[in-house]
Amino acid sequence: MNVSISARVAILASRIRVEEKLLIAAFEARGLTPDIINDDDLVLAIGAEPLPYDVILERSVSTSRGLYSLRLLEAMGNTVINRYATANICADKLLTTAALQEASVPQPHVEIAFTADSALRAMEAMGYPVVLKPVVGSWGRLLARINDRDAAEAVLEHKEVLGSYQHSIFYIQEYIHKPGRDIRVFVVGDECICAIYRHSGHWITNTARGGQAENCPITPKLNALSINAARAVGGGVLAIDVLESDRGYLVNEINHTMEFRNSIAPTGVDIPARVVDYALKMATSPDKSSPAQGAMDVSGTPRA
Repeated sequence: MNVSISARVAILASRIRVEEKLLIAAFEARGLTPDIINDDDLVLAIGAEPLPYDVILERSVSTSRGLYSLRLLEAMGNTVINRYATANICADKLLTTAALQEASVPQPHVEIAFTADSALRAMEAMGYPVVLKPVVGSWGRLLARINDRDAAEAVLEHKEVLGSYQHSIFYIQEYIHKPGRDIRVFVVGDECICAIYRHSGHWITNTARGGQAENCPITPKLNALSINAARAVGGGVLAIDVLESDRGYLVNEINHTMEFRNSIAPTGVDIPARVVDYALKMATSPDKSSPAQGAMDVSGTPRA
């Protein structure tokens, strides 16, 4: 890849984790040393000139800091990864579900309620078990598999008493009986670069919670589903979480600041290098947008 070593790059981060160290090393392997912008120290003035970078890779641990930073940086004229519009959708499970529905991407059935009483009625009508999720959150935190009415009443009461506004949005998803695993597909730009199975004896399979990663072959159907899901939310650098069901593949969630340390060895793919190559392509492209393109059929063939 021919990239000018004069490209100015930065990583916006809360702290330097393993992933950020790998990204820094990948930039340095291409003759570039990225500046690290700590979001603790960041001050952005409304209407200010762009920061002096050709591309800024957002890796904040804080979802709200990341989203607000992306919004302001874009308004200032900076090229950012991921774009605010994409990150804003992916950060909210309800918005992700709506985007997938509009793009006709298969996913588990979801119902939304705004009171504990209406949420209970929705769960009863959907049939147990169901999964109750916060609309904002990651690492599998605050997920609850509700197996019966008694559990539903207890969890809903806890959410009401907790008082946070986010706890008053009840995201109720059908429970998919997984074969002891799910799939995470890494999409960079318009390409599925690799995928892993996440195995666990627990119904939550996140590797951050002990799930074990194994290479997952990217079939034409998995490729098409993942590309369509990425395009539905605007594209960029994304991790698509996929469930296997008796209805075929279903998209569960999409992550816009994914972790990847546990996925490099099993897949044999240098994920940070692929992310860096995409970032440098965006930095040097005359058209620095990354618009969603047409959908694909299940064979992986683009269609209008």
